[in-house]
Amino acid sequence: MKGILAFTIGMILWASIFYHFVEGWSWLDSIYFSVVTISTVGFGDFSPETAAGKIFTMVYIIVGLGVFVTAATTVADTILSQDDEKADK
Repeated sequence: MKGILAFTIGMILWASIFYHFVEGWSWLDSIYFSVVTISTVGFGDFSPETAAGKIFTMVYIIVGLGVFVTAATTVADTILSQDDEKADK
């Protein structure tokens, strides 16, 4: 579980660094957009303006969605297995 969570956080940080330097966004805006995008919330208040930003975002969504779903599933499975262990005792 720690590995997939670390990978997910790494992807968010990697994307945030990209958006900060390529799109010129603040660190907060870059992190916010990275989290909103990978979690598929997509409020639409920010969007990449550069061609590089748009291409990166398309790849980030495709790869990030799988990673985010895997991380969420892993966390849920861990929580549920702990509840099952407590119920068996």
